[in-house]
Amino acid sequence: MILFLGGDVMTGRGVDQILPHPGEPTLWEAHVKHARDYVTLAEATNGPIPRPVDFSWPWGDALQLLDQLAPDLRIVNLETSITSSADVAFEKGVHYRMNPANIPCLATADLDGCTLANNHVLDFGRRGLLDTLDALTRVGIRPIGAGRSAMEAAQPAILTDGKGSRVIVLALGAPTSGIPSSWAATADRPGITFLRDLSPPSADEVVKSVAALKHSGDVVVASVHWGSNWGYDVTSSQVEFAHRLIDGGVDVLHGHSSHHPRPVEVYRDRLILYGCGDLIDDYEGIGGYDRYRDDLRLLWFASLDASDGAVEALRMAPMQARRMRLRHADPDDREWLRTVLDKISRPFGARIELDDDQLLILPRP
Repeated sequence: MILFLGGDVMTGRGVDQILPHPGEPTLWEAHVKHARDYVTLAEATNGPIPRPVDFSWPWGDALQLLDQLAPDLRIVNLETSITSSADVAFEKGVHYRMNPANIPCLATADLDGCTLANNHVLDFGRRGLLDTLDALTRVGIRPIGAGRSAMEAAQPAILTDGKGSRVIVLALGAPTSGIPSSWAATADRPGITFLRDLSPPSADEVVKSVAALKHSGDVVVASVHWGSNWGYDVTSSQVEFAHRLIDGGVDVLHGHSSHHPRPVEVYRDRLILYGCGDLIDDYEGIGGYDRYRDDLRLLWFASLDASDGAVEALRMAPMQARRMRLRHADPDDREWLRTVLDKISRPFGARIELDDDQLLILPRP
């Protein structure tokens, strides 16, 4: 079984403006008031962007690679509200909104599910969240980790790999990623599945829900939005939380929130991705954190034993975002990513190499 696990997909703001149906461009940020200004920044950095672009444009070379590696399931973390709602969460400094008419941008990647338990899905209020749930459902993409009530938000996606195996995907959002506690779904209020903290009792609650769902032969993926935007450090609470989930039956921890990759670990033959980094966004031309090379992205392909969830292989395809489009990374950039990911993963017992296909790999015994 091969799972494609993508990091943060932000198709709002500047990306929305280059798609066939750009939405209302007004922004409420401290320094930028118009979404098209992010297009201008990207063009000043890497050259002109045709407008409108095709719905597949932001994915670029990634689509061919996805078809080539043929994962059984495709999951990403969607950090954009798909809505025309004007119910702005003014208490937040940054807001992502994509016109619902641009939903084919997500559908063109043949995604099976989008995790929504993150710090941007309610940028345009509960109305915006409900619009997002409806838009994804209309094109056959399963929303995960958000719902019209706490019960609906907590319902995992139960997917099949086409070969008879079930993959159970649950999504959780932690306050360390900037999610307001008020975004938690309740019995009568739409919202997300919110982790109050990363304590052992919180982990045990997740484990309890997994135990109620998992049957022999099922693979369980816990997708967690946690941690800061920048930096390679992983906190002890994150490590302990991840290990406790795996001890309790989770097979893959799919972490995200940081704008660049964080360490990889194999614990008890199970895969932990502490941070998958960004996948699609409008960040070109924004300075301040250049040393992290957030223009470089990874597509994560986890090969698992379908009978017990053990990781057999991990392949990572290096990409670069230019003109708001993913393209294959150059050799020097591939090596830069490999070196960094290897260095930060060594304390977790993992090594990262480059294979003959120019993909980063996690060697397994």
